[in-house]
Amino acid sequence: MGSNDPYGYPPRGLTAIDAARYLGIGLHLFSEMVKDGRLPRPKCLNSRVVYDRIALDVAFSALPEQERDARSSFQKLLDSKPVQN
Repeated sequence: MGSNDPYGYPPRGLTAIDAARYLGIGLHLFSEMVKDGRLPRPKCLNSRVVYDRIALDVAFSALPEQERDARSSFQKLLDSKPVQN
């Protein structure tokens, strides 16, 4: 989206680099997630390969949330130490 774009809307089709940046992850992780099906496969526009921004939004929303760990910081520290006899 250039500064001379009169509409100011985000592009619908993104390159792999732009799609990874859009999701806030690196290209390697992005490629891995596409390969294992957590993110959608690209669309083909003639010889161009692009990722659908809206499909990325849907897939991102479907990803699991991080589980909360209710243990205190002290308990986490204790649990991470091997038991010594």
